[in-house]
Amino acid sequence: MQDGLAASAGLAVAGYKIGATNADVQARFGVDAPFSGRIFAEFVGGSPLYVPPGRVNFFTIEPEFDFVMGRALVPRAAPHTREEVRQAVASVHPAIEVPDSRYADWLSMTAADLIADNAIAGLLCLGPAAPGGLARDLAAQPVTVGVNGARVAEGAGRNVLGDPWNVLVWLANHLSARGVTLEAGQIVTTGSATDIVRCRPGDTVTADFGPLGRVEVRFGD
Repeated sequence: MQDGLAASAGLAVAGYKIGATNADVQARFGVDAPFSGRIFAEFVGGSPLYVPPGRVNFFTIEPEFDFVMGRALVPRAAPHTREEVRQAVASVHPAIEVPDSRYADWLSMTAADLIADNAIAGLLCLGPAAPGGLARDLAAQPVTVGVNGARVAEGAGRNVLGDPWNVLVWLANHLSARGVTLEAGQIVTTGSATDIVRCRPGDTVTADFGPLGRVEVRFGD
């Protein structure tokens, strides 16, 4: 279903988002592994990202560690190793995903429903490449989220499969098994490092990744 949706949309694929990368979300949807969706180029912007009224159905955000690929990882029989995947990455970025769904109550849906809905991919606010990001311990990196200046959530990179790098390795091999190349220049999101943060029209949301940078999303009202 997702493949058909992507084909009929006629939009350029900018990369992939990965959902269900923590144990609580997997338990909620009855799965034991993540799932992925496509990121379309038209829905990617820099920071601060302004979301005009009517642009999304739901006002939620996810602070994420994102990767931009430096070279392609092509399908093959043997799994891509962690070191091979690391060497293929060009940069690490702080980011905020604004997931969105076509279902009125997406939390009541099954994992298969969400996959068909492009893994509830929506908008992506991609911050600048983090200085020295490839050499940093992403699992240990704290993340804090503020809404209108008030801190509302805290987390760390270890909240997504133990380490954002583990998420990227999973995607590379998931795509390989389906005969799909992870292309140079594509973006990969790794799932929310904190609990999902619910927002309202008019809110300004910031995600602070310490030395990796800070990103901001503004919801219009």
